[in-house]
Amino acid sequence: MGQTLKKLRLKDALAMRQFFGLATLIGAIIWLQSPTKGHHAFSSEFDIDKPIRLRGEITRMEWVNPHSWLHMTATLDDGTTEEWMLEGGTPNTLLRQGLTDKILQIGTEILVRGYQSKDPDCIPKCRGSGRDITFPDGRSIFMGSSGVGAPPGGFPEDDDQ
Repeated sequence: MGQTLKKLRLKDALAMRQFFGLATLIGAIIWLQSPTKGHHAFSSEFDIDKPIRLRGEITRMEWVNPHSWLHMTATLDDGTTEEWMLEGGTPNTLLRQGLTDKILQIGTEILVRGYQSKDPDCIPKCRGSGRDITFPDGRSIFMGSSGVGAPPGGFPEDDDQ
């Protein structure tokens, strides 16, 4: 009877090992296919030498991690419009700065300063990194990320004033 019990325990141990091995494999496959598995440095996606200044209306706000996305219709100098999506800090960072869903309402007129994506194509929208957002009443709030490679304080045009 002792030998039979040992065989059962060994068989259970092997089955448990196979189960955990399979579970680990499935978990690794899911993680590898997850769109949020990696994080990027500012300089890998945005060009510090291409500052942007966009004036227009908020069309959508995405409060998602690891970066929020502000969508807007920017009015260009010639009167035409262009659709933009601007990466901001994490939702928690924006909330701590005072940017809430009550302030970032669809249709709100804003001025966003930031940096253009290294990918110049505007399909389906132009992309950039938003540094700060200014409201019609003059309030200006930092909306950017202070992650690796992000530009230090200030903005190129601030030096001209």
